[in-house]
Amino acid sequence: MGVKIIPSDEHYQNKTDWLTTYHHFSFAEYQNLEKMNFGPLRVFNDDEIQPGTGFDFHHHRDMEIVTYVIDGELEHKDNQGNHGIIYPGEVQRMTAGSGIMHAESNNSKEKPLRLLQMWVFANKKGLMPSWEQKKFTKKEMMDKLVPVITPENSKDNNTLHIHQNATFYLASLTAQGQVTHKLGSARQAYLFVIDGKIKFGNYDMQTRDVAMISQEDKIKIQAKIPTDLILIDLPEQYVVNG
Repeated sequence: MGVKIIPSDEHYQNKTDWLTTYHHFSFAEYQNLEKMNFGPLRVFNDDEIQPGTGFDFHHHRDMEIVTYVIDGELEHKDNQGNHGIIYPGEVQRMTAGSGIMHAESNNSKEKPLRLLQMWVFANKKGLMPSWEQKKFTKKEMMDKLVPVITPENSKDNNTLHIHQNATFYLASLTAQGQVTHKLGSARQAYLFVIDGKIKFGNYDMQTRDVAMISQEDKIKIQAKIPTDLILIDLPEQYVVNG
């Protein structure tokens, strides 16, 4: 496949009085057979939630759900007794496993909330549900790709772990800042510009643009202006055990 660039205006946009969301893949009422997944990455939603609103309790299973708060405050509650507020720069990891009910809402009554929520197929069905969160600072991510989510067998104690052979990286680039990432054999990457402008190979990318990358040895990214981005390193093939 090489590289496929998806401009921001090609994401499906759903807008209501309380929620504006950009679906990268088929989700809820949006169904597009050409946009079902990218390897084990099944959902990538870019959500803007108005103050004092949110998603009521709903059910998930057999997914690893990663949430990153960009601006605002996200309140999480679930039927496992977990409750927390997720602030900008914090990442939440939830294993839906055998089944979990949770609610998510904008904790502020005044300011909108922007977040990214990504679902990855778990490598095994029926896992025990669990939840955790961790903060990563702009200073940590300055001009470097910082792993924030790693596979369960990773020995990296500075990250959250999921039940899939996938690694999530965050970076906060200064103007002209550069990062590189080496793709392993049979690996692919999903690059999303959270805010800013970058040069990636021969491509110019800006806020909310995506690059789907495979069959490339090295990914080199240079910021044109201060830029935040996320890079997800994924297997081309994956298995879900019963």
